[in-house]
Amino acid sequence: MRAVLCNQFGPPEDLVVTEVPDPTPEPGEILIEVKAAPVTFPDTLMLEDKYQFKADLPYVPGAEVAGVVTALGEGVDNLEIGTRVVCGLGSVGGYAELAVAKAAAARALPDGVSFADSTGLLYAHGTTYYGLKQRGNLQQGETLLVLGAGGHVGLSAVEIGKLMGARVIAAASTEEKLDLCRERGADETINYAEENLKDRAKELTGGAGVDVVYDVVGGDYAEQALRAIGWEGRFLVIGFTAGIPSIPLNLTLLKSCQIVGVFYGAMTARDPELANEIAEDLLQWVDSGELRPHISARYGLEGASEALRSLMDRKSIGKIIIEP
Repeated sequence: MRAVLCNQFGPPEDLVVTEVPDPTPEPGEILIEVKAAPVTFPDTLMLEDKYQFKADLPYVPGAEVAGVVTALGEGVDNLEIGTRVVCGLGSVGGYAELAVAKAAAARALPDGVSFADSTGLLYAHGTTYYGLKQRGNLQQGETLLVLGAGGHVGLSAVEIGKLMGARVIAAASTEEKLDLCRERGADETINYAEENLKDRAKELTGGAGVDVVYDVVGGDYAEQALRAIGWEGRFLVIGFTAGIPSIPLNLTLLKSCQIVGVFYGAMTARDPELANEIAEDLLQWVDSGELRPHISARYGLEGASEALRSLMDRKSIGKIIIEP
């Protein structure tokens, strides 16, 4: 099969597309003909050996795929050959024509859900739904501030926040990204490349502050967002595309607020039942048309380097996918 191969840690331009042996499913595993794979921020970190999980070289990037089951390992009885599935792979293996996954991690796709729409759903929207519902306890009518709202994960928070009945303030660095946020339901927007994030968020809430912050950015923006939070607000730590911030903890005392970590991947291993519930809800939303993830770009295997570079340089908007 053809696959994107990382032979050494470094920039995405060092990746090669080459022939590698077809994988074989072990007991409890399935073989998937890959139709789509999302390009995610952890993929970029792993390339440069900056992620919390280290890949063994050489490896195929890509942690999630959607496709068709083509073979079953011993003992697999919950799926059939020909079933359309979306599946988390763990950390690697997705940018290829074929991928092996644990059968227990695969979700059968409803007829109305495309491969392109489903892939990345568990990574981005799964993180968001778990964060907003279980970790942030977002309530109907509350105000949600989303940092990095133009990216794949941030945009999912705009979309799901609206589905949960919140007033959504989307914050991003360009007007192009904010235009998309408004199209996807954002009630208000903040261009934090031109406006002060804290001051503008406080202004949009009449000085009361926001109820929930969803932060995929970190860096200097994290403290500004925390200063914009209201009494007993919840600050959700999702990621650090702008770097890991240092937070003055006295702010949590003054606002009686919470800083809450959101690690969706670890939760799925610790609480499979909750992970199943989240996946079912998300797939039903997509099947019904209530949720339609935005796809901004599609690449073949040969375009994987360009796709990853776009994400690393923060030029991508919404979801970008690889279609082998």
